[in-house]
Amino acid sequence: MKKTYLFLAEGFEEVEALTVVDLLRRAEIACTTVSVTGECKVTGSHGITVFADRLFEDGTLSDADMLILPGGFPGYKNLAEHTDLKDLLFSYNTKEKFIAAICGAPSVLGAYGLLEGRMATCYPGMEAQLLDATCIKKKVVVDGHIITSRGVGTALDFAVAIIEKLAGLNKGCEIAESVLHLY
Repeated sequence: MKKTYLFLAEGFEEVEALTVVDLLRRAEIACTTVSVTGECKVTGSHGITVFADRLFEDGTLSDADMLILPGGFPGYKNLAEHTDLKDLLFSYNTKEKFIAAICGAPSVLGAYGLLEGRMATCYPGMEAQLLDATCIKKKVVVDGHIITSRGVGTALDFAVAIIEKLAGLNKGCEIAESVLHLY
């Protein structure tokens, strides 16, 4: 079974995070939510509180097939400030393991230089923060092992793109059709 970690910080975008978790689990891809706050209880940018499956510091996070960063304000900024997450992202990037980010979160990858020479997308108006990337105005952009997406309205497309990368095109289509997301 493929394995992913989705990181939650105070102020995460609820739709972007939970849509991905839901669809990946429907596709039988393990998606573990990881709090970077030191507590399992994490509140999103619209006041919805969830309980993460685990804390960042609870052990290794190097064993997944993909790391996923939801956006939301100030969630993506809080992710960017977590130095151990930064180190983990660098490790995954060096090994060309999958990294996915949506909305404001691609700016985290941009700030770390992980988008240099790549095509990427993000929330409109944040393109300058994707340092040295070629910005594409598409719902989802896949460039090698990096997947980026624009925001809440593209969360289903983002989740399906992740499923397609980890479980194949047929599984992505199956899950999209099962939730009536016909694209």
